[in-house]
Amino acid sequence: MTDRAAIAYLRSPRAIRERCQQIFDLATVDRLRYFRLDLSQLERVADYVLEVTKQSYPDLQVPFHSRWRHFEVGTTPRLTQLEHQLAALSPRARARAKFDLAVVSVLLDAGAGADWQYQEPIGGELFRRSEGLAVASFHLFLAGNLSSLPEQPWRADARGLQQLTMADLATSFQVNSANPLVGLEGRLQLLQRLGQVLGQFPQLFGPSQPRPGHLVDYLLTQVKDNELKAAVVLEAVLEGLGEIWAGRLRLAGVNLGDVWGHPALPADDLTSQLVPFHKLSQWLTYSLLEPLQELGIQITGLDELTGLPEYRNGGLCLDLGLLQLKDPTVVNTPHLPGSELVVEWRALTVILLDRIAATLRDRLQLTPAQLPLVKVLQGGTWTAGRQIAAKLRPGGEPPLAIESDGTVF
Repeated sequence: MTDRAAIAYLRSPRAIRERCQQIFDLATVDRLRYFRLDLSQLERVADYVLEVTKQSYPDLQVPFHSRWRHFEVGTTPRLTQLEHQLAALSPRARARAKFDLAVVSVLLDAGAGADWQYQEPIGGELFRRSEGLAVASFHLFLAGNLSSLPEQPWRADARGLQQLTMADLATSFQVNSANPLVGLEGRLQLLQRLGQVLGQFPQLFGPSQPRPGHLVDYLLTQVKDNELKAAVVLEAVLEGLGEIWAGRLRLAGVNLGDVWGHPALPADDLTSQLVPFHKLSQWLTYSLLEPLQELGIQITGLDELTGLPEYRNGGLCLDLGLLQLKDPTVVNTPHLPGSELVVEWRALTVILLDRIAATLRDRLQLTPAQLPLVKVLQGGTWTAGRQIAAKLRPGGEPPLAIESDGTVF
């Protein structure tokens, strides 16, 4: 396989599932270092996820698991506010603005830590974790802090992102010694690098005044018979944003992103031991689909994308016994994203999410088209993972501690 072919493969949803399946297969014969499987717990986990889903969506009309759900938390009608602000724009221009907001907000979504909170300026509601980051980034965007054009505040462009300072971000996210946010510097660097790379892909982000929102125009050129494959959106995200990730593996000079090695996989070539996840990129892809649907585009192939291997979904599997630690003492120390333990945890989570989704569909007599994975996550596994964590540990901490730099979890 050429380097170019290997890069394309590692960026594909197929590679995520195939490499994660290899890890899963090793687990089924107890050949992993850190985890063992107990698939006898699958029915119990599915029951719990279904119970949690019906709490929020008793009619099972579940929306996509995307950043837009977090903008809806609390009592403030933020999305209505956004529509009002963008009302004078054309439908395509509104979609561009929503892409700008979604990209920035998702990139800021890595775990906030247990000690940070955000108080909404109007109304005073307090939010933590993903919801807090979403609400804070929403106000960062609406305030025009990411635009270099004062007359067009509701946008994020290359110059505006590169001009963002640590003081700007800390103030916007209400960070101080009493309200620390994990990985603040990593988040700032990520946004600044986003500003830098936008100009490197004019076909995706526009030849002048590049911005994430111009990805709308590119994706509309990929629509056929009013249909767009979800994997095409992910492919564009991975190509255009791949260089923003710091300290990652590179192949032929290309940043591979959320891709990590595992020594138990066969060492057939330079890439055969690599396991791709692309968690934030897939989360972003899910979040870009709704503005496209608002333009009347039908999204196809949703289940080609995978479940998100992060600590809520992975925590659900561990807390309810689908996964078991061989050495329980590993919970006492934090682990790096590239550690063998974390790679195993994430890979097993990807495959177990597919298994949970299939079990739920069997229970409900629904097809994958009727209950795609992106809805199972929302209903669903992410919420269930948070609920069980809150029952088991103070502050709802995940069962394993991750040493995050603000760009993975």
